[in-house]
Amino acid sequence: MKDYNDTMTPEQARQFRDDVLSIVSQIPPGRVTTYGIIAVWAGWPSHARMVGHTLRYTPEAHNLPCHRVVNKDGRTAPGWLQHRLLLQDEGVHFRPNGNVDMTMHLWKPDFP
Repeated sequence: MKDYNDTMTPEQARQFRDDVLSIVSQIPPGRVTTYGIIAVWAGWPSHARMVGHTLRYTPEAHNLPCHRVVNKDGRTAPGWLQHRLLLQDEGVHFRPNGNVDMTMHLWKPDFP
C-alpha cells in the first residue's frame, strides 16, 4: 500500500514539470540518471512514466540534455536512434547487452 498521495492537482503538475526540467538541466556530460530517480527527487516516486512524458511533450525540454535520461536498466528510449550516439559522444560506455553501464555513469542529484 502506498503511503503517499498519487494524484496531482494542476499546480502540483506544474511544479512537477518545473522540478523535472530543473533536475535534467543539471545532469553532467558523460553521466546518466533514470526516470525513476528524477520522479523520486521531484517528490512523486510513482511517476517515472510522467517524467518521460514531461520530457517528450514539454517544448522547453528540447533545450535540455534529455539524452542523459535512461530507464532503470540503462536502456535508451525506443525509437530514438540518436539517443545512444549522443551518449557515446559524451564518453558513456555501453554493456554488451546495449544498455548504459550504470555502475560507471549513474548520476544522482545532490539535493537536500
